[in-house]
Amino acid sequence: MTAAYLGLGSNVGDKAAMIAEAVARLAATPGIAVTARSGDYRTPPWGDTDQDWFLNAALAVETTLSPHDLLEAGLAIETALGRVRERRWGPRVIDIDVLSYAGAEVSDARLVLPHRFVRERAFVLVPLAEIAPDLMIGPETVAQALAKLDASGIERV
Repeated sequence: MTAAYLGLGSNVGDKAAMIAEAVARLAATPGIAVTARSGDYRTPPWGDTDQDWFLNAALAVETTLSPHDLLEAGLAIETALGRVRERRWGPRVIDIDVLSYAGAEVSDARLVLPHRFVRERAFVLVPLAEIAPDLMIGPETVAQALAKLDASGIERV
């Protein structure tokens, strides 16, 4: 089993129910065992800010899946839950991102690990810091990366 970390977000419909359903489906996926789950955090939109607020969470998993297979499992769950990709950084019923996979570095057309923006996004780091503050993301820990960012507007619900 390999340790990996996932970020989840939703800003359409019943956000908490959608995140809970995504977590349940991930936990039911062969080769994935959820080992820790952050609380849910209400966060302002990022990138495209003309949209509703988000609910974000983080998961720690143990997996037998490869990084790409873990990504595909998340994408399949997004599709099954009704995710339609209409605009970059736009509204989404569910988003599941692979943030880190046992310290692996991957960079190809489908996947970049660690996630290319993880250290720039407080809405990802706040829930991740709850479950893995000492996780190394590149040259620094989650807690160190978070300390450099403005986390105002992010609140646990």
